[in-house]
Amino acid sequence: MMNRRNFLRNSALGLAAAGAATRGSGDLFANPFSKPVGVQLYTVRDDLQKDVSGTIKKVAAIGYKEVEIYDLYGMTAKQFGQILKDNGLTAPSGHYMTRNIRNTWEKDIANAKELGIKYMVNAILDPEERKSFDDYKRLAELFTKAAEQTQKAGIQYCYHNHNFEFKKYGDTTAYDYLLKTMDPKLVKYEMDCFWVIHAGQDPVALFKKHPGRFPLLHIKDMKDKPAPVQEFDAKLGLFAEVGQGTIDWKPIFAAAPTGGMKHYYVEEDYCERAPLDSIKMSYEYLHKLTV
Repeated sequence: MMNRRNFLRNSALGLAAAGAATRGSGDLFANPFSKPVGVQLYTVRDDLQKDVSGTIKKVAAIGYKEVEIYDLYGMTAKQFGQILKDNGLTAPSGHYMTRNIRNTWEKDIANAKELGIKYMVNAILDPEERKSFDDYKRLAELFTKAAEQTQKAGIQYCYHNHNFEFKKYGDTTAYDYLLKTMDPKLVKYEMDCFWVIHAGQDPVALFKKHPGRFPLLHIKDMKDKPAPVQEFDAKLGLFAEVGQGTIDWKPIFAAAPTGGMKHYYVEEDYCERAPLDSIKMSYEYLHKLTV
C-alpha cells in the first residue's frame, strides 16, 4: 500500500502537472476563438519604408502569425512572400484601391495568388470617388466586375468600410446599399469595428442583420468617446491601442462568428508612440482575451 509520504508526493506532482496543463491550455486557447492575431502592415508603414525585412522580423517576434498587406515595397510577390515565410507569417488578405481594379487588376490577382492571399479587399475610397449616391451605384458595378475576376482565381473580394459609408442618402446609407445590391457570394466585407462605432453604428447589430457577410475584421480602439460622425476624420489623438481605449471588445468578438469572422487584424491609423510598441500592446491584450 502507498504510504502517506508517497501519497503526498504523488498528489503534489499531480497538482503541478494539472496546473501546467491548465496554463498550457490557457496559452493554447488564448486569442478570441483561438484564431491567430493578425496585423495590418499599414500600421508600421514608416518602419517598412526604412527596413522591410527587419520590420517583418520584429512583427513576428511580437507573436503575430498573420499580416494583411497593402504594398510589396518594391519587391516581387515571390520575394516578399519569402520574407513572410522566413518569419513564420502568412498573408490571408491584402488591401487594394479602385485604381488597381482599373489599371493592374490581372497582375494584382496573379501576385495575390503567389502570396497565398485568399481575400482581396478594397481599402478606401478617394474623396472624388464618393461625392454622391450615384457614385456608389457605379462603384457597386465596378466591385462586382472585380469580384467576378477574383472568384475565377479562387479569391474572395471584400469591401473595407470607414465612417463615410454611413452617411444618409434619403432613407438609406451607402453601406446599406452596397450590402443589399452586391451578390453576397461575390462580395463580402471587412468590418472596421472602430469606424462602424465612430459612425454611430453597432458592429453586433450588423453581424446579426447580415450573418456570414464579414469574414474579416479590423480591430483598433478609440481613445475617447467623440460624438458620432460620418465624415472621414482620421487623425492623431483619435486612436488607441486595443484594450487601452473605450471600445468593449468582448461582445463584438462574441458576436463575430455570426458575422462569419475568419481573420482579424490589429490596425492603428496613427500611433502616439512607436508603432511597433503600439502593435505589441494590442497583441498582448488580444492574446489574453477570452470570449
